[in-house]
Amino acid sequence: MVDKDRMEGKTEQAKGSLKKGAGEIMGDEKIKAEGQADKAKGKVQDTYGAAKDKVRDAADKT
Repeated sequence: MVDKDRMEGKTEQAKGSLKKGAGEIMGDEKIKAEGQADKAKGKVQDTYGAAKDKVRDAADKT
């Protein structure tokens, strides 16, 4: 079972990638930076969800 935070984190990373790409195409540094920030936020959320998964899996094995 995949944690909700992991799914939301992956979605946030994808959104950030798209936003960053749009900023690059439009030459808009603000949008590009926002995209990079969204991507980083998503990565942190995904990592947090992965840690929760590991804890849950370890608890299930005991």
